[in-house]
Amino acid sequence: MAGKDVARVVNRCDEAKESNKLDLSRCELTQVPDAIFLLLRSTTLNHCDLSENLLKNVPVKLTRNFGSVTELNLDTNHLSSLPDELINMEQLSSLNISNNDFIAVPPVVYRLKYLKVFKAEGNGIRDVDVPLLRQVPNLKDVNLKNNPLTQESYLQLMDLFDMEILNITMSPQDPDFDSVD
Repeated sequence: MAGKDVARVVNRCDEAKESNKLDLSRCELTQVPDAIFLLLRSTTLNHCDLSENLLKNVPVKLTRNFGSVTELNLDTNHLSSLPDELINMEQLSSLNISNNDFIAVPPVVYRLKYLKVFKAEGNGIRDVDVPLLRQVPNLKDVNLKNNPLTQESYLQLMDLFDMEILNITMSPQDPDFDSVD
C-alpha cells in the first residue's frame, strides 16, 4: 500500500474506535493487514465493511478478532470461499457476499444460526442446498439475483418464497432456457 492508502486505513480504524463500525471499503486491499487487528484490539466492532477491494480470501484472524460483528459486507471482491471459522462470528445477522466469484453458497452460511439477511447477488451460484437453507433458524431475506441457478434450485427456492418461509429475491428464469443438470 502507498503512504496515502496506509494513512486512509489508519484514519478509518481510528473512526471505528468511536463508531464501532469499521469501513475499509474502496481501500484497494488485497489482504486485511495485521496492523488493523492491533489498532482495534480493544474495540468491539458491530459492523465491518470490506467491500470494493481486491480480497481473494477472508482471513481467519478476522473471525477471531471481530467475533462481535453483526454485519459483514464483502461485496465486490474476488472471493470464492469463506472460512469455516466464520461460525465464530456468533452474532452475525447480515452477510453480503455479492459480486464475487462464488459458484456455490459457502457451507458455513448454512451454519450461521443468527443470520437474518444473506446477499449473494451477482455470483456464479448454480446450486443451493435449499433444505439446509431452510434450517437456518433466523434467516428472513435472501438475495440470489443475477446467479445462474439451476432450474431445480430455482423451483425449490420459489416454493420457500410461495410458502412465505423466506423473502427471496432472484432473477426470473428464461422459460426457453434449457438447463444442463
